[in-house]
Amino acid sequence: MPQLPLEIFLRGSSTPEPFAVEERHCVFVCDHKAFVRGVRAGMAVAAALALAPRLRLAPRDPATETEALLGVAGWAAQFTPGVALEFPDGVLLEVSGSLKLFGGLESLLERLRQGLTEMGWSSVLAGAPTPRAAFWLAWAGKQKFIGESAELEPVLAALPLEVLRCSDETLAAFEAIGVRTLGDLRALPREGVARRFGQGPLAELDRALGRIPDPRNFFVPPSRFGAAIELPAEVTQAEALLFAARRLIVQLAGFLAARSGGVQRFVLSLRHRDKAPTEITIGLVAPSRDTEHFTLLVRERFASLELAAPVRELALKADDVVPLPGRNLGLALEQDKPPGQWEHLVERLRARLGTEAVCGIASRAEHRPERAGVTADAGRRQLQLDFGDRPFWLLESPRPLAEIGAVPHHDGPLELLVGPERIETARWVARDYFVARTQNESLVWIYREWRGEGGWYLHGVFA
Repeated sequence: MPQLPLEIFLRGSSTPEPFAVEERHCVFVCDHKAFVRGVRAGMAVAAALALAPRLRLAPRDPATETEALLGVAGWAAQFTPGVALEFPDGVLLEVSGSLKLFGGLESLLERLRQGLTEMGWSSVLAGAPTPRAAFWLAWAGKQKFIGESAELEPVLAALPLEVLRCSDETLAAFEAIGVRTLGDLRALPREGVARRFGQGPLAELDRALGRIPDPRNFFVPPSRFGAAIELPAEVTQAEALLFAARRLIVQLAGFLAARSGGVQRFVLSLRHRDKAPTEITIGLVAPSRDTEHFTLLVRERFASLELAAPVRELALKADDVVPLPGRNLGLALEQDKPPGQWEHLVERLRARLGTEAVCGIASRAEHRPERAGVTADAGRRQLQLDFGDRPFWLLESPRPLAEIGAVPHHDGPLELLVGPERIETARWVARDYFVARTQNESLVWIYREWRGEGGWYLHGVFA
């Protein structure tokens, strides 16, 4: 990740001014706008400002770089459990066991590139039989993929000596004796190199060639997710935060895939300069790790949000990860039977209208049909209601029906099909319910009252 020190500041949104990261009063890395104005890495800050007076400078932040690298490792664990860190700017993936699952090397590389781009990271991908060789190729900008150990030596021989990441003094000493590439180093007598420069450079080269072991500690994803993006400029419109929010959502989805899990709740925190953070809680009906659905819910919330103050940082956290296996597909898709997405509809309506505005239904122990249904949380899973021969739709209050020749009428005579079903509660209610068919072939639910004024009533309509 060659631009990691720069992109931790810029991946949330672009800035019109040239931008650079400085360390020890020198430019460490700069963006393209600064580069075209003549700014270069290693240049003194004063010289850079003389070339680009509007240059924005930020001090290098190693802690945030490390946090970002850990976040990328957590996202990459969805492709393989063998993820290791190469500080300060590299992530290693052991993918030989994952190639078949992801459709081969090219398919896996495309998914890696797309995901990293969506999170706002530029990258160089390379592969080799040893972790050291793979990292050296990527560090040198060589997007090559070497499958056999026998092919390693000639490819590595052409790499610059800087891949060893030795001290400046060591590199200057090698330069003084004409050693500029790994091939030049290999050509020197090992005993002489060891006496003058120590065993370090030779051991690194042997690890890259697979001649001595190069053990790695694999990264273990944390149990909770948390990530943040610092914005290069304060944002005053909520909709403008969606770009940065999606970057975090992509990272969250990859983290959840690595954990084979999902979430029913995540929290976006909008951090201001002088006010307490604004927290936006996104609740879901069912566990999910769908990037597009998460983005849609956040967009709905941002559309109706008025910011209390400009936002300078955006953070996302998800504490409760629940198991969520991948979706299994049948051997053949059933025609005209797409999978139901009612949960997504409920979640989108809640995001737009508010959580309390969207309710479900539940039943309770009550004989009278008009009082047997109650509103409930739309996300409750116990909504498997068995209506039997009763309609889903009830009128707000029963409607009296005319009785002609002992036959109830509703836009014509009704044909009784099913019933009676007697419903009686103490001395207040005594009804016989029937399923009846109207003249236009629709089905209705009617009853005959045996107490009080008596008569026929229309109480419900079948869908």
